[in-house]
Amino acid sequence: MLGEGSIMSDRDGYRAISSRSAVTFDLDARFPDQVFRESARDSLFCEFDVVLAPEIWPALCTMARWHGDDHIELLVLEPDCDDFYVPEGLGYPAVSLPVEASEDDYWAAIGFEPEGDALGSISISANVVALTGASAKWGCWGERDPEVAVFQGFPDAAARSEWCSRFGPFLDVSGALESYLPMAFGGRPVPDPYAAALTANYGPPSGRRP
Repeated sequence: MLGEGSIMSDRDGYRAISSRSAVTFDLDARFPDQVFRESARDSLFCEFDVVLAPEIWPALCTMARWHGDDHIELLVLEPDCDDFYVPEGLGYPAVSLPVEASEDDYWAAIGFEPEGDALGSISISANVVALTGASAKWGCWGERDPEVAVFQGFPDAAARSEWCSRFGPFLDVSGALESYLPMAFGGRPVPDPYAAALTANYGPPSGRRP
């Protein structure tokens, strides 16, 4: 059951989305560790805020359609549902929308302000989000702290390239380390251990150019 603004109004619906998301993602993992259960080694990154803006919706729908998914589900992992959203009377932080929905529909869901509280909207409050479909063959994971999100699940290199050109800008892991992530470290170069772990988890297989 969906509540107003497509935010889940019941715990059962929230738990169902959480269970399906757990097929695609390790919900306890965080960057620079691997968040995908099965890495496709085809990662593309963008800034975190891009994922919580209406303009990303067509890109998500394209990925869903590649794999036959008729709905896209968004789950907020941080703040914790029972530590923040439920005590504040904000509902359950998950959204399910059909791929036929519009950019405005997506924004209505993630920008919805429960009880008129802007801080309760997913677009403002969410710190870690996971988006995927029932196929579990693609996904987008974003974290506000390092200010990046990662996509995986492209059918082939040509589709990845065309998607990137059409909906970008997106960067591979080396580009993300150079352009996006230094902001999370005060404008300084990303620490070597973090960069090495992110590259190992999200870079192309050894010997293959991105």
